[in-house]
Amino acid sequence: MRVEADEPGRWYAGITAYQWLVLLIASLGWVFDVFEGQIFVASMKEAMPSLVAEDTAEGTIALYNNLALGAFLLGGATGGIVFGMMSDRIGRKRTMSLTILFYSAFTCVSALSQQWWHLAGLRFLVAMGVGGEWAVASSMVAEVFPKRARAHVGGIFHASSVFGTYLAVLAGVFIIGNPQIHAYASRIDMPSLPWRLGFAMGALPALLILWIRRSLREPESWQQARLRAQADPGRQMGSIGDLFRGQLLRRTFVGVTLAAVGLATFWGAHIYGKDRLEAAAVQRYIAQEYDGKVDVTAEEREAVLSKHQVGVKRWEMLGMFLVTTGGGLGLVSFGPICQRIGRRGAFLLFHLGGLATALIVFRALTGVPVLLVALPVFGFLTLGMHAGYAIYFPELYPTRLRGTGTGFCFNAGRILAAPILFVSGWMQKDWGFTLENAASILSVLFVLGALVLLLAPETRGQDLPDEVSSDGGPAGRDADPNRT
Repeated sequence: MRVEADEPGRWYAGITAYQWLVLLIASLGWVFDVFEGQIFVASMKEAMPSLVAEDTAEGTIALYNNLALGAFLLGGATGGIVFGMMSDRIGRKRTMSLTILFYSAFTCVSALSQQWWHLAGLRFLVAMGVGGEWAVASSMVAEVFPKRARAHVGGIFHASSVFGTYLAVLAGVFIIGNPQIHAYASRIDMPSLPWRLGFAMGALPALLILWIRRSLREPESWQQARLRAQADPGRQMGSIGDLFRGQLLRRTFVGVTLAAVGLATFWGAHIYGKDRLEAAAVQRYIAQEYDGKVDVTAEEREAVLSKHQVGVKRWEMLGMFLVTTGGGLGLVSFGPICQRIGRRGAFLLFHLGGLATALIVFRALTGVPVLLVALPVFGFLTLGMHAGYAIYFPELYPTRLRGTGTGFCFNAGRILAAPILFVSGWMQKDWGFTLENAASILSVLFVLGALVLLLAPETRGQDLPDEVSSDGGPAGRDADPNRT
C-alpha cells in the first residue's frame, strides 16, 4: 500500500518494496555515474602528463586538466538537457538505460586515449550520460515517493554519490597507485597502464541496464501526463520552451543559478580539498629528507616526490576520502535540514558555510593534523547543498516537464560553470596564481548562490506541482504551470 502525504507517522512508514527498489536502482546508477566523473579526478595527475610531451610545463598540464574538466561540464549539460527531454517523451525507464550505456561505454574507451584532447573529448561524451542519468533518476525518485518522504529519499539518492567517489578512491589506491601494477607497467614499458586500467573499469555499470529493464516500470504520474498530452496539444511533453514561460521562468532562473554555483565551486574548489592534505604531506616528506628544511629547489623537491610517489598518492587519496566522507554526511543531512527549516533556509546555511570553510582550508590551514580534522567539515559544507538539487528541482516543475526542467537546471548550470574552470586553468598557467588562490577566488561564488535565494519559491510540504497559480504558488497536483 502506498503511503499518502497526509498520513501521520514517520516518513518511511508504509513505503513499499517497489519504492525502495526504485531508490536502490536510481542510487546505484548515480553511484556509477559519479565514479565515471571522479575516476578522472583520482587519476588526472598521472593520466594527463602521460599524454603530453615530457617537457610540457606544469602550468600547461593544469590547463589541459581544466579543459578536460570543462569538457565534462559541457558534456553533462548537453546530455542532461537532451536526455531530460527524452525522459519526458519516451519514459524514465528507457532513458535511464540509455544514459548508463552511454557513460559506461565512453569511460571504458577513455582507457585508449593517446593525446590529451582524446581524453578531453571522451570526457565530454562520458558526461552526456552522466548528466542525463541524474536528471532521469532524480525525477523518477520524486515521482514514486509520497510528499513527506521526498526530501529524505532525495537526500539519500544524491548522497549515494559518495560511494562513487569511494570507488574512485579505491581505484586510485589499489590500481592507479598500486606499486605492483606500476612495477609490471615498467617491465612492459607501458607506464600509463595503471590509470588506463582505472578507466577500463567504467564498463561495469552497463550491467545495471539488465536489472532496470526487468524490474522498473514507468511512474503512474508520467503515464497520466502522457495521456493528457495526447488529448491536449497545449500540454506537450518535454517542451524546453515552456521552461521560460509564465511563472516557470523565475523557477528556471533560480534552479540554473543554484546549479551553476554548486558545480563551479565543486570543480573549482571542492575537489582540490584533497590537494591541501597532499601538499602538507609533501612538506613533511621534504622536512624528513632535508633535516627540517622545507625551502628546497625544484630538483630536490622532484627527488622527494619520486622517492615517496606511492606515499604521496595515498595521502592524496586519504584527503579525497575525508572530503568525500564529510560531503556524504552533508548530502544525507540536507534532506532532514530542509524538511525542518525549509529548502531556502538549508541552501542558505550550506552556501555561507561552504564559503567560510573553503577560505579557511585554502588560505589558513597547512599542517597535516589540522587538515585531517578540517577536510570532513569542508566537504560537508561545500557539497551538502547538491542533495538539494535532487530534492528541489523536481518540485519546481509539472510532470510533463519534470525531467526536462530538472535536467535543464542542473546541466545548464554545467554550461555556466565550464568557462569558470577554463579561467581557473589560465589563472594558474598564465597569471601566476597558485591552486590555493584560484580555489579561494572561486569559492566566493557561494555568495551568488545565497543571493539568488531571494527569488526562490519555498516548496516544503507541497505536492509535486502540475500547475502554478498566477502568484507563483501551487494550484493543484494535476494542473499545468503555464495554463490559467
